[in-house]
Amino acid sequence: MICINGNKIEKSEIKLSDYLYENNIAESRIAVEINGRILPKKQYSKTVLKDNDSVEIVSFVGGG
Repeated sequence: MICINGNKIEKSEIKLSDYLYENNIAESRIAVEINGRILPKKQYSKTVLKDNDSVEIVSFVGGG
């Protein structure tokens, strides 16, 4: 099971870029932390989320 933003995903592994695509999350407007470490954007397409990973995806919001 993978935990993403506090929600448990019933998969033992999934490619991060596939998860983002399936959930309509634009890579250009987010930051991803996996198990307490910030992941560089260039690694999104190479990274496979695995069982017991804890992932936080935060989006940037502009305003004034």
